[in-house]
Amino acid sequence: MTLSWLQIVRLGLVQMCLGAIVVLTTSTLNRLMVVELALPAVLPGFLVALHYGIQITRPSWGFMSDTKGQRTRFIIGGMVVLALGGLGAAAGVLVLEHSFWPGLLLSILAYVLIGLGVAASGTSLLALLATATASERRGAAATITWLMMIAGIAATAGTVGAFLDPYTPALLMKIVAIVTGTAVVLTTLTVWGIERRVISRREPDEMPFREGFKEVWAERRARIFTLFVFLSMSAYFMQELILEPYSGLVFGFTPGQSTSLSGAQNGGVLIGMILVGLSTSVFRVGSLRSWVIAGCLGSAASLSLIAGMGNFGSHLPFMPAVVLMGFFNGMFAVAAIGAMMALAGEGRSEREGTRMGLWGAAQAIAAGMGGLLGAAAADGLRQIMDDAPAFGCVFLAEAVLFVLSAWMALRIMDSNRPTTESAGLVPGE
Repeated sequence: MTLSWLQIVRLGLVQMCLGAIVVLTTSTLNRLMVVELALPAVLPGFLVALHYGIQITRPSWGFMSDTKGQRTRFIIGGMVVLALGGLGAAAGVLVLEHSFWPGLLLSILAYVLIGLGVAASGTSLLALLATATASERRGAAATITWLMMIAGIAATAGTVGAFLDPYTPALLMKIVAIVTGTAVVLTTLTVWGIERRVISRREPDEMPFREGFKEVWAERRARIFTLFVFLSMSAYFMQELILEPYSGLVFGFTPGQSTSLSGAQNGGVLIGMILVGLSTSVFRVGSLRSWVIAGCLGSAASLSLIAGMGNFGSHLPFMPAVVLMGFFNGMFAVAAIGAMMALAGEGRSEREGTRMGLWGAAQAIAAGMGGLLGAAAADGLRQIMDDAPAFGCVFLAEAVLFVLSAWMALRIMDSNRPTTESAGLVPGE
């Protein structure tokens, strides 16, 4: 028995919860450290990179969920760990305000928990989707669950931004506690019982992790797609830690306004994903490669526009430019995720979790490196030039990476398959 549409939507709610917690650390807490506490952007950059670096364990979590055959416990347990990390990260910001080293140690522990929670829960969830979804529904399932995650990010950022002004430490902890507690409860209620109904119990697999990983890495398509994920996600995440500080330092946005900016950006991502999902699954318009390339080039153009706006102090043109960037980011992301879901089911059927873990690790490493590099570059450039051109240089560098990603997609992706469900990769010429 395979997943029904209702069960796919239920699993999408778990993705929504993951995004809701993580966005607090990458947007609100990041902004508070850089602007309100006047800490260098490289500090939250390091912490976010740490949580991404911990996610290099994703292949291990995927392999364990493959071999144990009980992905539900990894999904729920990972969400609990993530929630504890989110609460600890918020508390770390409050301690940093009064005592740097204890606050830093608490923050490091919290972001380690965040990385472990996302790796365990997210990898197992995607593996369950890849394993239990009928092949003709995999592309649509990827679109639905990814859209719901972005919806959770956008809704959380927008709602938190509205309630966070005027900012107080007590209000921050109250909001974070509500978000994390709701995520744990909702995840438990939505995922409970699904796996038991759709997947027969697996026989224990005695193969060690090293051998299982080597088996997947030997697949040419898995290796090619890993390289593409790393390059494109480096571009995707480079602005993650500097966009909100940029809005505060250059445009004078308040903490609530800058958090709402993140919500608007992810609203644009949502629209872009819906457009591509409908075009490829319903109207059969465009190939996977064409949507990825359009998304990458559009993102590059939007970043160039944002970089040039630093010399103008108006809020009005800045917000639409950020939404436009999110729109093109969404176009790129949903096509890439559709290909990931389709390719996860190829090769040996018992290794879906290991493949998703491999690509998740590549994405996490790229995200951590991209975010940290963007923050460090902004800090360094601000020492020798004004804030606006310093941030602008980083945005332009990210635009170049998106152009390179588009070139790579042009070389390695198959243009003859029109939908995300049948998308594949061919070796580069």
